[in-house]
Amino acid sequence: MVNAQLLDDRQLLDAFIRRDESAIREIYRRYGGPVFGIAMRILRDRGHAEEATQQTFTKAWQAADRIDPNREVGPWLYTIVRRVAIDVYRRERRHAASNIDDREIAGVPVSVDGAFEEWQVRKAVGDLPEEERDVLRHIYFMGYTHEETAERLDIPVGTVKSRSHRAHRKLAYTLHHFQEVSA
Repeated sequence: MVNAQLLDDRQLLDAFIRRDESAIREIYRRYGGPVFGIAMRILRDRGHAEEATQQTFTKAWQAADRIDPNREVGPWLYTIVRRVAIDVYRRERRHAASNIDDREIAGVPVSVDGAFEEWQVRKAVGDLPEEERDVLRHIYFMGYTHEETAERLDIPVGTVKSRSHRAHRKLAYTLHHFQEVSA
């Protein structure tokens, strides 16, 4: 066991790869806050962000023997948390979809601003080419991975990724005013 607090990131990563338990504690001490911050920005829910943070460090520990020792710790963890948070978000969207339907059926009023924003998003998505809409529908509304989407649409994974990227660029341009308001 090494005194992890005295190690630089490269030495710390080497200890982590060797599965030194003090290394995981030190990595969490150094990077837990930023990892939680990324999860919180993506999920906007403390409980889900905490879950994503825990999953991130669990996945990192499980992958310790496969990491490139020349890789920087921070960016590696930030990539993991981004993917984990997206998975948590998709899972929660699937669960929330039925709750939203229940709310609408129960007659709970939706705010005028919220309804207008929803209409703008629906219109922007509706204005996309059909191929891009199909990819987004499978990934975000049905919760499929890129690979699953490719299989269901019978197209290559690279095509799914490029269509998704194009759709995101178009939506970001069309809906840029949402970012300006929330920033």
